[in-house]
Amino acid sequence: MGTIVPDTIKRGRGDALSHIAKKSEGNDIAATLGLGDELRKRPFWQRWYVWGTVVILLVVLILLWTLGRDSDGLQYKTAEMTRGDLVVNVTATGNLQPTNKVEVGSELSGIIETVEVDYNDRVKVGQVLARLDISKLRAQVLQFRAALEAARARVLQAQATVKVSLSDLERLRRVYELSGGKVPSPQDIDAAEAALARARADEASARASVAQAEAILEENETDLGKAAILSPINGIVLVRSVEPGQTVAASLQAPVLFTLAEDLAQMELQVDVDEADVGHIQEGQQAQFTVDAYPEHSFPAHILQVRYGSEEVDGVVTYKAILGVDNTDLRLRPGMTATADIVVNRVEQALLVSNAALRFSPPAAEEKVAAGGGSLVGSLMPRPARSGKRNNDKASAAGKNAQVWVLRQGQPVAVPVVTGATDGLRTEIVGGELASGTAVIVDTVRLK
Repeated sequence: MGTIVPDTIKRGRGDALSHIAKKSEGNDIAATLGLGDELRKRPFWQRWYVWGTVVILLVVLILLWTLGRDSDGLQYKTAEMTRGDLVVNVTATGNLQPTNKVEVGSELSGIIETVEVDYNDRVKVGQVLARLDISKLRAQVLQFRAALEAARARVLQAQATVKVSLSDLERLRRVYELSGGKVPSPQDIDAAEAALARARADEASARASVAQAEAILEENETDLGKAAILSPINGIVLVRSVEPGQTVAASLQAPVLFTLAEDLAQMELQVDVDEADVGHIQEGQQAQFTVDAYPEHSFPAHILQVRYGSEEVDGVVTYKAILGVDNTDLRLRPGMTATADIVVNRVEQALLVSNAALRFSPPAAEEKVAAGGGSLVGSLMPRPARSGKRNNDKASAAGKNAQVWVLRQGQPVAVPVVTGATDGLRTEIVGGELASGTAVIVDTVRLK
């Protein structure tokens, strides 16, 4: 039979177990806080004092963290105004080209017989670059020479006919005089005169045929001479686009066989200048440029010409500027891409300020939003991030009147200035109450 346990005993056991669990939990908390048995041995009021101190410290730490988070925590970053030389550059990109580049082609169609130059060969005026097969041209020259001789023979024949016709006419006239006008008849004399005129016309036609044959022969002899393709300049071979045995067809357009550069010791840099900067570019200005082949080296140049004709690519309008380049050491090659910095203004010992100071404006006042009704729990809850506004995000250096900010008694104060030239990083100050060494605000740093 089972044993019946009274309810009072059950409740007693439950209270005992609950007491043991609470005691165990308290021991864990005490062990976590490092209090241990020493706290349990103290009087009741001392234990409450320790616990109260811990709670107060936690609340103070939470409040400090919350206030530090809600506060602005701004620190101003400054930079001193200095005096120095200001160089204003305009940057443009382009390609190097020879000062005189000639494309040599062929006026004749035919087969290339020989090619007598190669890439980078130096050539002189009149030097043979290539030769065409001249067998057909030579045959044509012989043909037209024979035609010329035939035309000259016809001239001789016409001259003989003229001589005979003239003799017949003179004989008839003499007979007419001796017969007292009886014989020959006037019709016979007129026929003899007409025959003489026809003979003289035939002679003139034969002479014209001779001139025509001479012209055709000269044309073919000229073509025969053009079968040898000659260099028109003293220079260097940049491109050779033909090989022996290749057929050249020059029916509609002369094909380009060679590209020659006259003198690589003097080259030109053709750069595209933006329409916003072209007003500052003038002939004679100095420049420096770099190429990818020599990134550590800067080459000097000067402006030779600024062209009026515009070029538009993808809606961007540019103007071509030509820079003269000395390439005596032949380090630069045609076609290289170059980036040029053209000096358009130079100011010595100018009062300079960073462009960041001209762009700076103190943050606008932030409206603090209390989340959770301002309670401690609400302060611990996440809230939306706040962002400050900047009243002006443009560089004031673009105009003449601007302002910078300085710290006075820990507060930013605006100071009006008059700006001058700028190189994009620093701007010349030509008017205002500031001097060299003045610290101006360039940025703010939010402390966390």
